[in-house]
Amino acid sequence: MHYIIGLMFISEFSGGKDLLFFSFRPWRSWRLGGEKMNLRAIPKIPIHRASASESCYNGAFVSHPASSGWFTRDTPAPTELRCAELRIVLGSMMTMTPPSTELNDALAKMDLTSDNAAIIGLQYGDEGKGQIVDIFGSRYDIVARYNGGANAGHTVIIGDQKFALHLIPSGIMCTNAINVIGNGVVIDPAQILKEIDGLNERGVTTDHLRISDRAHIVMPWHKVQDGLYDTAMATAKGSKAIGTTGRGIGPCYADKALRSTAIRMGELLKLDKLKAKVGYICEVKNTIFKALAEHCNVPFEPLDADKIYADICEQGKRLAPMITDTNDLLHTGLADGKKILCEGANAVMLDMDHGTYPYVTSSNCSSLGIYPGTSLPGGTIKNIVGIVKLYTSRVGEGPFPTELFGDEADKIRVAGNEFGTTTGRPRRTGWLDCVSVRYAARLSGATAIACTGLAVLAGLEQLKICVGYELNGKTYNTLPADSDDLATVKPIYEVMDGFMDPIGDCKTYAELPQTAKQYVDCVESHIGVKIPMVCVGRRRDQILFR
Repeated sequence: MHYIIGLMFISEFSGGKDLLFFSFRPWRSWRLGGEKMNLRAIPKIPIHRASASESCYNGAFVSHPASSGWFTRDTPAPTELRCAELRIVLGSMMTMTPPSTELNDALAKMDLTSDNAAIIGLQYGDEGKGQIVDIFGSRYDIVARYNGGANAGHTVIIGDQKFALHLIPSGIMCTNAINVIGNGVVIDPAQILKEIDGLNERGVTTDHLRISDRAHIVMPWHKVQDGLYDTAMATAKGSKAIGTTGRGIGPCYADKALRSTAIRMGELLKLDKLKAKVGYICEVKNTIFKALAEHCNVPFEPLDADKIYADICEQGKRLAPMITDTNDLLHTGLADGKKILCEGANAVMLDMDHGTYPYVTSSNCSSLGIYPGTSLPGGTIKNIVGIVKLYTSRVGEGPFPTELFGDEADKIRVAGNEFGTTTGRPRRTGWLDCVSVRYAARLSGATAIACTGLAVLAGLEQLKICVGYELNGKTYNTLPADSDDLATVKPIYEVMDGFMDPIGDCKTYAELPQTAKQYVDCVESHIGVKIPMVCVGRRRDQILFR
């Protein structure tokens, strides 16, 4: 049995000495003083049994446990002997266990996590990157996000607990790993504090979160600008709205390039110098916004520089302990032999340079964005795992060659819960487009692919895969640069038999229906990259290995 005393863990491993596992990082006020420490016991509560191979993070081990009194440290156990982390939250207990032994063994066997790696979406976002980052994260020392902002939504499901994240890396559940928000990310202070508070309230520590002092801040004027520009474009004759999330991401990246109207996270460490800057930026923005609002015939409330400064001061004081030189942190980690996992936001088809421009986001989402977005030197990342949903979804405007409509689209949308994590908007749905996925995999240098969403296709009599485009009487097997061309192509489909029975309870790949396995084989052959992992649900135990 395992018991919990306070927030410390007593383990009775079979065939070995009784050990007590300490978990200090989430609770900084608890220290190991000298050779002894005094604990006040609370009632013993039976909890999750953890095998010796489970890992969350190293701790100190001490001699035979008692319910109260003094504990004397013993010689530390081997580093591979670790224990799962558990927490008491508002009188209830939530288990934060790492991936299972079987899952870790499978990852090691496939050599997917032996070196620095990246997890990247190869479609239009919402592929299920968070699920894969979650299981990979415990095998890495550092998890770093390198692009995007709060316009991205990642969902991690652990047991019956669902965590929706926008700015914080999905690797936050892996408390053995330092989680880094890199300089390529644009950060909304109010949003990230909301996420931090939400995680802490549910018993998830964020003490291992670090924020780059070079990352740019999404300020209130960026959100105002986002809305006004979208309105202006929607009312301008002959224009097409991009369909942004309204989170101020594009305007923040624009100010990053303009420089004089940009603010970085490091400036929150020098708040006394920031007041004048906020003042003159508000003056400039008010002049521009007033003219634009009058042009669009919409109301406009001038920015209040004093209120904005007061708010950013309050936010800055809370975030200050997390703001650091992540460039140095990452390079020091590399020099010390630490393994790094990079987490991409959005997806390749939304990449600023290589996506379906102009219907894209404002950052580089492919592996090409890793190095400028983190400061890591080129060639650091050896394994690039592309995430592919076995159908396609897209939020907002833009070309979508395989889009479905009516009942067929609704069935996939409901089965896949295709509603935006950030916006709540229903996503557009359609068949898998292997032309665009192959393009994205090649662009990102994908070394392996993890497929998600196979279970959503259960109950469909036929499955279709787009293997080419027809445009103006010619056949193409790559992506046109012009979005108007992409919007008018006719998809060329390979049609296969579907599978009718649900597959969410399958425990091995061999248990899948033959037609489901044939579908995956066909996808792999058209993309040209191996598919070692197939997810049949969003839980950790629903990841199957081929």
